Amino acid sequence: MFTTYAPLVVDGLADAALIFFVAVGLTLVFSVVRILNVAHGSFYALGAYLSVVIGAFLAGRGWPVLSLAALVISPLAIALSLGPLLERTMLRWTYGRPEALQILVTFGLFLILEDLQKLIFGVQPYSQNTPMQLLGTSRIGGIVYLNYQFLLIGLALVVGISLRLLLKRSRIGKLIVAVVADEELARTVGIDAPRVFVLAFSVGVFLAALGGALASPTIGVAPGLGAEIMVLAFAVAAIGGLGQIEGAAFAAILVGFARAGAIYFAPEFQPVVPYLVMVAVLIVRPYGLFGSVGLRRI
Repeated sequence: MFTTYAPLVVDGLADAALIFFVAVGLTLVFSVVRILNVAHGSFYALGAYLSVVIGAFLAGRGWPVLSLAALVISPLAIALSLGPLLERTMLRWTYGRPEALQILVTFGLFLILEDLQKLIFGVQPYSQNTPMQLLGTSRIGGIVYLNYQFLLIGLALVVGISLRLLLKRSRIGKLIVAVVADEELARTVGIDAPRVFVLAFSVGVFLAALGGALASPTIGVAPGLGAEIMVLAFAVAAIGGLGQIEGAAFAAILVGFARAGAIYFAPEFQPVVPYLVMVAVLIVRPYGLFGSVGLRRI
């Protein structure tokens, strides 16, 4: 029994961790900025591309250990450079506008970023598994596991707990919560809402790019990667409830186990399993597992 299901659990949790990074960034941006960012998957792809390029460069120079640092440095560089720039130039003027306009703007941004990726990195797939080779494997109960999988699970726990503590315990978190609860009232008491928007969007960009960077040693990085993860992140966010961090975590685990189970027992269903789960959940709870019906100001 252990040898049958233990690998499935580890694979499911590792997959859930990668999905969580992207989905929680998407739901954080939506909860604060109130924009469903279609371009979110492009930051995931950029994080993957940049981490592979930097990691391969460092490994080629005889510094393979530093390729692990590239998994964090790459998304941080993307967040600091693109987060404030895109929020202030392309997204800020769409706040409070019809949702259709916001989706069109972010979809246009997605197309721009996708073409930029092809211009910069080309169309040939990239790959590098140096981080996985450095961390090696562990044998537990006669089964060999990749230590990199345990790293992913641990980092997802750290990110989830850190986000919760940030929102509940820190001054910045309380400002974010105030803006989410009532932006107009927050402005009247002197809270700089535009700065909060920049911060929230940049954190969302970082989380998406971090997911891509951490996924890069396990996949081939090629054009179309951003669109693929974006659809999956939307499904996970819808299952958990848009704007719900805990919902994103639970939904990511649910989808991760569903995908791992499909790979083990019915591989032909693996591509559609997340969306079957989404349909099943939304039939019962149209606002997601952790979502709730709310009033909308018009």
